[in-house]
Amino acid sequence: MNASEAVDLVRDAIMMALLLGAPLLVIGMIVGLVIGLIQALTQIQDQTVSTVPKLVAMTIAIIACLPWLTDRMIDYSRDLIRDIPIHVAKR
Repeated sequence: MNASEAVDLVRDAIMMALLLGAPLLVIGMIVGLVIGLIQALTQIQDQTVSTVPKLVAMTIAIIACLPWLTDRMIDYSRDLIRDIPIHVAKR
């Protein structure tokens, strides 16, 4: 395996991590923004008011996205394992 192949593997791993984490991060960001706006309007500045809804929303997002997340991860792992002989043969 040469340097360009290693860079490609790392790039693919980072892209997969971003793809898998994006739905949860987006949900957390949107809920945090809405709760922050509500807190600013009502002047309620309790930390639990913002934390609990984000945790609940992200838990629901994980449950809703779990089949898609596992499919993406299984496909990535399958492709990575399938390509091991190709990378070893190039040595």
